[in-house]
Amino acid sequence: MPFDLDKLISEHAGENYALYAAHVNPRFARALSIIGFDRCYARAEGAYLWDTDGRKYLDMLAGYGAFNIGRNHPVVKKALNDFMAADVASLVQMEAPLLCGLLADELKRRVGYGLDYVYFGSTGAEANETAIKFARRATGRSRIVYAASGFHGLTTGALALNGSEVFKENFGDLIASAKVPFGDLPALEQALAAGDVAAFFIEPVQGKGVNIPPEGYLAEAGRLCRKHGALFVADEVQSGIGRTGKFLALHHEDGAEPDMVIVSKSLSGGFVPISAVVMRAGIYDKVYSSLDRAVVHSSTFGKSNFAMVAGLAALSVVDDEGLMDNATAMGDLLGTRLRELAPRYEFIKDIRWRGLMLAIEFGKPKSLKLRAAWKAVNTLNEDLFCQAVTIPLLADHGILTQVAGNRMTTIKLIPPLVVTEADIAWFVSAFDTVMADLHRFPGPAWESLNRIARNALGRGRGKAAAE
Repeated sequence: MPFDLDKLISEHAGENYALYAAHVNPRFARALSIIGFDRCYARAEGAYLWDTDGRKYLDMLAGYGAFNIGRNHPVVKKALNDFMAADVASLVQMEAPLLCGLLADELKRRVGYGLDYVYFGSTGAEANETAIKFARRATGRSRIVYAASGFHGLTTGALALNGSEVFKENFGDLIASAKVPFGDLPALEQALAAGDVAAFFIEPVQGKGVNIPPEGYLAEAGRLCRKHGALFVADEVQSGIGRTGKFLALHHEDGAEPDMVIVSKSLSGGFVPISAVVMRAGIYDKVYSSLDRAVVHSSTFGKSNFAMVAGLAALSVVDDEGLMDNATAMGDLLGTRLRELAPRYEFIKDIRWRGLMLAIEFGKPKSLKLRAAWKAVNTLNEDLFCQAVTIPLLADHGILTQVAGNRMTTIKLIPPLVVTEADIAWFVSAFDTVMADLHRFPGPAWESLNRIARNALGRGRGKAAAE
């Protein structure tokens, strides 16, 4: 019987979470159910999702930044369909693919800094692993320095650079690394001065928390790396491809001179796994140092023509539709309107953004009644307060958001760069309503939150007892 995708999906409609729990990750499926995020999404376009009941949602998460150009963009779809129809040879391996060279040329032009070569892989984590490996070979050193709150992937090497200890627990010894406070130049120089550091890895705007560096920090960090013989590596996996209003977040600062730049996520428009490390010739030549070492580091799907087509098409969309300008305009509109709301609500501690990478950070309120509520919720679970915002945004207003990181009281907004003024108004109105409800204590929002917390704790204890 020939494969029939439509039939397969229709026969199993609505079984998403049962199948996921049975065969993939039961605890994640349960967590989504507890917070009411167990929706079945059937269709997506631009900045919107539709569930199986036909309800429309505003996507302020964008697949963790994979859909900068919007979901299912027609230009990339057509390019991929054209590629499939042409029966182009791909992954021959013993060849130099045309499309690979073309995409590398486009990336070098946009990234700049006089970087010479591009290594292609499949994911941001793989790209960070590549940069770690290349930095150690190029410098002859082993230790990596990274910033607190940083996130560079969850594979073993990249995990050593994770700013959150939660992700590292119980996974054994990792590669030699050192953490410094984000934005702290004296701490960075102290770490580099040991003389054994291969590279400093930094997100020019951190994904976990949307932390923006002090002015001049990135340029000086690069200078310190050069002074002490270490490489300066800019991880633009989430902040790149126009997200912050420029092609790279690093481009917001004059004088920054990276040795390697990493991009991924939205490079293919969200269609195909792809990543790229753009680097100086001196690094590349140390790794691929002779003919017999020309393939000493490689990735089976790294030169996939399918991925290269998606990348070329996605970059053209960013240019042709002026998405970097829209990211700046809509980011400023959203950030300004949220800042105007902030004085009315005690829980809002800070609003910060760069382009369409925005954080709403919450903090302890001043009034005694709300302070009691804040303490009670955080005593139950440090991650719970943000769910008091994200749950009603989804359930009552059809807006998908999530917390900015583990054990954080910050929500991150990273919508597709195609959002409009109407979308911004939709979000701000909904957020205003949710905040007003949260500032009524006791009230329905707090009762629901306590029920969720007790439900989660109860299920966890029951499961532990059963095990």
